[in-house]
Amino acid sequence: MPDKEDSQVEHIEVATSSPAATTATATTEAAAAAPTISGPDAQPQDGIPGEERIMRPRARTETNTAEIDSTIVRPGSVRINVKGAFIVDTPEGSPTSNGAAAPAGSTAHETKDIRLPNHTAVVSHIAVDIGGSLAKLVYFSREAHSREPGGRLNFMNFETDRIDDCIEFMKHLQDKQLALNGSRSGDLCVMATGGGAYKFYEKIRERLGVDVVREDEMECLIIGLDFFITEIPREVFTYSETDPMHFKEPEENIYPYMLVNIGSGVSMLKVSGPRTYERVGGTSLGGGTLWGLLSLLTPAESFDEMLEMAAQGDNAKVDMLVGDIYGTDYGKIGLKSTTIASSFGKVFKMKREAESEAEDSGGLSNGDDDHHHRRSSQQQQQNNGDDAPSSSAAAATSSVKARFSAADVSRSLLYAVSNNIGQIAYLQSQIHNLSHIYFGGSFIRGHPQTMNTLSYAIKFWSKGAKQAYFLRHEGYLGSVGAFLKRQPRNWGRRGSFEEAAGIEARMKLRAEGQDMQRVDDAIS
Repeated sequence: MPDKEDSQVEHIEVATSSPAATTATATTEAAAAAPTISGPDAQPQDGIPGEERIMRPRARTETNTAEIDSTIVRPGSVRINVKGAFIVDTPEGSPTSNGAAAPAGSTAHETKDIRLPNHTAVVSHIAVDIGGSLAKLVYFSREAHSREPGGRLNFMNFETDRIDDCIEFMKHLQDKQLALNGSRSGDLCVMATGGGAYKFYEKIRERLGVDVVREDEMECLIIGLDFFITEIPREVFTYSETDPMHFKEPEENIYPYMLVNIGSGVSMLKVSGPRTYERVGGTSLGGGTLWGLLSLLTPAESFDEMLEMAAQGDNAKVDMLVGDIYGTDYGKIGLKSTTIASSFGKVFKMKREAESEAEDSGGLSNGDDDHHHRRSSQQQQQNNGDDAPSSSAAAATSSVKARFSAADVSRSLLYAVSNNIGQIAYLQSQIHNLSHIYFGGSFIRGHPQTMNTLSYAIKFWSKGAKQAYFLRHEGYLGSVGAFLKRQPRNWGRRGSFEEAAGIEARMKLRAEGQDMQRVDDAIS
């Protein structure tokens, strides 16, 4: 099992609002959105004639010891009760779910578990979304030593470069089931998405000896996002400096919308309905760009460390601002003095000043030696084909680096990447007439500067007509979507029911403008 500091763990919880609440369930049986369902847990619901009759599930309130202890067991039909789901918020300053306290002064937004206290059936699979930078894992677990039904969705991520750690953790989950239940190792199913689902397919199969089901990356993103924005309360929010976290109320009609998924690169998807989507744009300048450049420019060794440095930096020491050019605001075209006119715009000017200082302090007083050194350096360049800098240039570069910190560089580059993504997202939303823009992906990580920059960009270019929406589980859309593909279409919380009106079927009815109150009344 990997060291805790090499990975991150998060969770979510669900509670029922009242003992008499209707049970919302989910099934892994891949039936399409048929208007009726059948099975031992189904009851006919009177009042709807013929083929439109909806079958209501009976609530299951008891479970046996094997199920209570189970995390991942035998595959088959699985119904997951998520009625009353809510995100578990740990008190400020308490340890995070992975057992480690948040770093001192950290402004990072922690992702939480989702609790499912009413779920009694067993779960036979885990899901992983393996991207270019991170592998995001989702799995279901029971409460330790609890006799109450229920459990949690757990969220964990690993750097893709350390994919072996991720696979070993999956092996740990598998071994745990062998010890608890005597189930066979092959009983576990791994749902995989992302590019790594193909790249590491054989490695996962060989190490775990299990079936690996590969799912389409974009489809999983949409299924995961639809689930979060329609089923989990206090998940979607807007962000600004004056109102840091304003939660968005659930909406009946969520389509169409745009998803801006920021991972190593950026993909922008127009979503018109359940499983109806198209990639309308994107950019190669994403999280991988920030991570790569800051790896060269700063001593940071992880993405989280880079974000921490960015939080402490001052981009005005690196960027050229409108105020640096005009001395004040440029009110005529709506630019504040603090608006970035040129990212890293002050660096070149600093370099020229430093070179001039190096010439004045060293070159004039010791011209012969400096001239000899330059000629030797030039000769070496010709012989080796290198572009090695002269001593004065090297001194100038050293002087420039000393004038601003790694934190300043981190903040400047974070703004540059975020502003670029925000503007492209706005332009795509205009082209496709989309008013709802959701940002997902592990690039964001609840980082205030990132969210504020993206929010500001959308508001600025739309003149306040549009907003950027964020999610508390923004990095796990793909892995949750893959998880739901094993138990599709009906993992619902607010008045949802089985195959007759699962997530996809329910969203389809909403998109078609059907009377959802009639459907809700039929299952309540």
